[in-house]
Formats: sequence, C-alpha cells, structure tokens
Amino acid sequence: MFRVNVGSVKTPDGRFFSAGVPSGHPDLYGFRWSDHQVFYIEVKNEKGKPRADQVRFHEMLTKREVIHGIARSAGDAVKIVEEGLIGYGFN
Repeated sequence: MFRVNVGSVKTPDGRFFSAGVPSGHPDLYGFRWSDHQVFYIEVKNEKGKPRADQVRFHEMLTKREVIHGIARSAGDAVKIVEEGLIGYGFN
C-alpha cells in the first residue's frame, strides 16, 4: 500500500507549483498479490464526506469494478481490501 503525497509549493518567482495525483484521487492505493487486483482507499474521519471530485473518481472506479472505498478506521481499510469491496462507504 502506498500513501499519496500532494501539495503546492511557492517558487522563488512567486508562482505556485502543484505536485501529486489528479484531484479526487484517493489517499491510499495498493496491489493485492493474491489476485493481482489494485485497490484505492479514501481516508475520512467519522463525519467526513467525500468531495465532488472524489465522488467522480468513485464513479469511474465503480464502472470498472475496481476495489475501493472510504475507510473511517484501519478495520474498514482491511475489510475493503480483504473482501474486495467496490464503493464501500460511498452510499
């Protein structure tokens, strides 16, 4: 599993440089060796709601039957990956 790093940096001439993945990309992603499936995990606290760009990413992953979901705990993340859930926590 990998954590996605994103951010903006102000350059010496005053411009901003953004680094990282596209807007809406989940916080974590990885590869399940058991069946060669990729998975994506969006991390939220108990009250956190997905942004519109995150919902669009979820919809794209759902159409392609990619394992993904919102994890509000470590247990949620393990469940999403181990059970191969698609869209867990988005509804």
